[in-house]
Amino acid sequence: MQDFIITLSLCVLLANHIVKFCCSDTVGGGKRFHRMKLEWGFDQFVALKTFNDASNGYLVDDTCVFGAEVFVCKERSTHKGECLSMVKDAIPYKHTWKIENFSKLDAECYDSNTFNAGDHKWKIQLYPKGKDSGTGSHLSLYLALADSTTLPPGSKIFADFTLRILDQIQAKHYYGRANYWFSASRKLRGWPRFVTHSYFNLPNVGLLVKGSCSVEAEVTIHGVANAL
Repeated sequence: MQDFIITLSLCVLLANHIVKFCCSDTVGGGKRFHRMKLEWGFDQFVALKTFNDASNGYLVDDTCVFGAEVFVCKERSTHKGECLSMVKDAIPYKHTWKIENFSKLDAECYDSNTFNAGDHKWKIQLYPKGKDSGTGSHLSLYLALADSTTLPPGSKIFADFTLRILDQIQAKHYYGRANYWFSASRKLRGWPRFVTHSYFNLPNVGLLVKGSCSVEAEVTIHGVANAL
């Protein structure tokens, strides 16, 4: 849906019940209404003392009448705007996924349990035999929004994340780090060539020990952008 800017001339009226005329004031110069400016008016339209004095005719029998004259000068469509909310002192969230019997994994893709980070649900996606450019030679690893359908249309989440395969021997973990704007249409980010199969399987490296490995995601949400 497109946003519109509407430029108009506005006159606000307050009826006088006694002498049958209107107290009025005009918003001059042509005022622009749009999603971020939905109202125009007057801070001091009429003095409260004057308004409450029945002899002035504006408030009679606890009743008053307001009116408005609106003249639309022009309309034009604009590009969509967005509201960006940044997270102060963002906290990193960690989730560890232990995978047993790795050599027996025969499906194309495996998902970790979902976990929460910054009021959103996430998951780790693992492709044991590789994906895209890593097919057949690499292990592919991604961070994904677990349920992107819950995002309002046009919303985006800016996340800084690290994916690690933990070194179970020397704690020299194998990792990749990135940041990305996640959205309903861009819900996946990672590495098709995260680590080669040959390196991953080396016994002295510690990534695969007794048939098991541990994958860790560390996610920090720095901001959320919502369409206006």
